[in-house]
Amino acid sequence: MMINQEIARRQNRSNTKVLLTGIVTIFVLSLLIWEHFHGGVASHHILQQQNLPAISNWWNGLILPILTWFLIGRTEKRIGKQSSQVQQTNNLQRQALRLFLTGLGLGVLIATSFTNGYSAFLDNIPYIILVLSLIIPIYYAEFILGFILGMTYTFGAILPTAFILILAAIGILAYRFIRPMIMRLTMKLNSSLNKSPNR
Repeated sequence: MMINQEIARRQNRSNTKVLLTGIVTIFVLSLLIWEHFHGGVASHHILQQQNLPAISNWWNGLILPILTWFLIGRTEKRIGKQSSQVQQTNNLQRQALRLFLTGLGLGVLIATSFTNGYSAFLDNIPYIILVLSLIIPIYYAEFILGFILGMTYTFGAILPTAFILILAAIGILAYRFIRPMIMRLTMKLNSSLNKSPNR
């Protein structure tokens, strides 16, 4: 009975991965076809410097489906390791969806700010991401996927991938090491404030 449930769970995860990868593939190919017939497929110079090489959006057709497949697989593995019951699995899946949407929202905000020249927001991105990395694990695969997809239309897939990998490394340090120290310090401070003075 347990073996059948595990087989059904794996089949369900596989179907989800295929479906989501298919959706991203259709999205990116549609975007490339649209770009092709509306002035040509864009290329993006590294660091927006004309003297540096340009990366064509055609690479998105290869990179995004592979990234989606890989990152969804990583998310499923993590959820599978962390969950022991169906209810816990559902909670972890909801958490994964929230992280994906947070990454997607941040990516869209950065892309929109860049397109419209909102330098006040763009100048504060490092601080926003540092604070965010103390609150949520920005190095999780679902956040990374959302972030890349959110920036794809404006920057393509390769530059956001490189950017988020650097941010994810910072996020690991902030979430796994700095955050616990802040939490311990806060707990000690709270406990010392809550203690009544001896009289």
